[in-house]
Amino acid sequence: MGELAINGGEPVRKEKIYYGCQWIDAQDVEAVVHTLVGDLITCGPKVKELDRLLEKMCETKHAVAVSNGTAALHCACIAAGIGPGDEVITTPLTFAASANCALYCGAKPVFADVEPDTYNIDPKSIERLITDRTKAIVAVDYTGQAVRIREIREICDKYNLILIEDAAHSIGTKYDGKPIGGLADITTFSFHPVKTVTAGEGGAILTNDDELYHKIMLACNHGIERDEEFMEEAPHEGMWYYEQVSLGYNYRITDFQAALLISQLGKLEKFKKRRAEIVEAYNEAFANIPEIIVQKEIPESDTCRHLYIIQLDLDKLNCTRREFFDAMSAEGIQPQIHYVPVYWFPYYKRLGYTKGLCPNAEQIYAGMMSIPLYPKMTDEDVQDTIAAVTKIVEAYRK
Repeated sequence: MGELAINGGEPVRKEKIYYGCQWIDAQDVEAVVHTLVGDLITCGPKVKELDRLLEKMCETKHAVAVSNGTAALHCACIAAGIGPGDEVITTPLTFAASANCALYCGAKPVFADVEPDTYNIDPKSIERLITDRTKAIVAVDYTGQAVRIREIREICDKYNLILIEDAAHSIGTKYDGKPIGGLADITTFSFHPVKTVTAGEGGAILTNDDELYHKIMLACNHGIERDEEFMEEAPHEGMWYYEQVSLGYNYRITDFQAALLISQLGKLEKFKKRRAEIVEAYNEAFANIPEIIVQKEIPESDTCRHLYIIQLDLDKLNCTRREFFDAMSAEGIQPQIHYVPVYWFPYYKRLGYTKGLCPNAEQIYAGMMSIPLYPKMTDEDVQDTIAAVTKIVEAYRK
C-alpha cells in the first residue's frame, strides 16, 4: 500500500480526522439562541424539560441534570452516603473521575480488574475485593457497552452495596431491552462534546429511589432546601424563604445547555444507528487481520458505541504502540488512548497504589488505541481509517 507517511510516503488523507467530534446542526443552534434571548438562561424551564425528557427516555423515576459528568459522580457518591473509611470498587480502565469521586468524599477507591475480551469490569474481580468497608461499586460502561449489570446487581444485593453505574459512555445503550439509566441504584451520564450527544459540557444523575433523589438535589444545589416538608424550621416567612440543611455544591446546568441537549437527544437514535454502521464496517475489515484484536460484546448489551478500540497484538508486529500511534497520525488519522490505568498516575502513586494491581487492564492498555468513531464521519472517512490501519499493519507485520 506504499511507503508509510511517517517515512516520507503519501498519507492516506491530507485533512486529518480525529477520534471523536460533535455534530451540531442548525436546529441545535436555533434551540440555544431561542433560550439565550428569552427571560431565563439558567435555572429555567429548559432544565426541568430536560429532566423530564431523560426520565421518559431512560424509563426512570428521577433525573437531575448537572454541570458535567464528574459533578454527577460526586453527587452520586454523596447521595450514597460514601465517606471517610469507606471503600468504593471501580475499574482502572476509565477516566479518572470514576475513582476520584470516591476520594472527593474521603473514601478509598479499590480497583477491580477487567474482563480481557469485553474490557469491562469483571464481577469475579469485584467480589474478591469486597471487605467490611466496601460501600459501593462504580461500574463503568466502557466504550458504551453495558457492564454485566445482572451479575453486579446480585453482588450488591448479597453484600448490601450501592450500585452506581457510570454511564458516561452509554446513553442510548440498552441492557436486556431496557435503556441504561434506571437499572442501577444511581446512574450518571456525561454530555461532553465527544460523547454521543452533547450539551457542550453537562451531566445527569438518575435514580428510582425517592430518598436518593432528595439527597442528589441537595448535593448539587448548595445543600439548600426549598420544600417546607423537609425544612427543619419552616417558619412560613414567605415564598422567598429557604434553608441550607447540608453542605452542597453549585453543580447546576444552564438553560441554554439544556436546550442544546434536548435538541441533541432528538437525534440520539440517528446517531446510534450511524455509529453501529461504522462499528460493523470496522469489525468486518479487521476480522481477517490477526494483528488487530477488537472488543467483544455481551449479548445482553444493545450498545450505542462511544469509542472504537483496536488492540494491537504487538507480538506479531515489528513496532511499539507509540510507533503505530505516530504512524496513524502521519496518515491523517488521529487516534487517542482511552485510558491510562487510573492508579498509574503520580497522584495515585503517592496514595500508595502500585503497578500490577489489575493485570488484564494493564495488558489491554499496552496495546490499545481509539480510532475515529462519530456519526458525522462519511463512508470515505471510515474507509480511510481502515486503509490507514491496514497500511501500517502491513508495513510492520513480522
